[in-house]
Amino acid sequence: MASATISLIFLASGLLYTGTNYSGFVKPIKNTNTSVVSYDELHDEALFNCPFARATADNEAIISMLIDVEKKFNLPKQLRGMLLAAACHESGYNPKAAGDHKFSKKKKAMAIGLFQMWPWWERHYKIDRTSPEQSATAYMSHVKSKLGKVKRQCGINKLDRLWVTAWATAIRAPKPGGRCGEQPKFYRILKRWHASIKIAKELENSCKDDMCGC
Repeated sequence: MASATISLIFLASGLLYTGTNYSGFVKPIKNTNTSVVSYDELHDEALFNCPFARATADNEAIISMLIDVEKKFNLPKQLRGMLLAAACHESGYNPKAAGDHKFSKKKKAMAIGLFQMWPWWERHYKIDRTSPEQSATAYMSHVKSKLGKVKRQCGINKLDRLWVTAWATAIRAPKPGGRCGEQPKFYRILKRWHASIKIAKELENSCKDDMCGC
């Protein structure tokens, strides 16, 4: 049943990976509540269905750590996995990733780590950008710090929308009038993961209701 559930998740998302040995990974206990996406389920989506990374033991360790950090910030359930989606898109879970060379006069990488952080992150948050846990904690702290400003500036009361706008505000340059109504581009990955999980659970629940012997 566990392998069937994983296959359903892959098929629903359209991102079926082949040629990778998944024998070292254990499928968590299933959550059949279709209205709530669990971190166990997001763990699997992030590991197997990141378009920019393959399923490896190193990536699984990174993903598990990111989940532990994110849980401390008590996100709305619709935003669970935001750290995973950001790390997937920005670096493919590579804490040594280096980018944005074109912005440096010396052609050195300006963006470093899981979230492609610029040097100001180290100065402001006193972190090592190549440290997954430090960078993840700083990332979440920075997004959370924008909630009050976004609420005042944009008049947003819905909690999940407030977090999405704060997320976009935190990772982009300041903009006159704020970034009301904007969202990070990797929010699409997060929404796809959530949708994939819900579809898989709906299919499984439907199969049980129909007594089709799945």
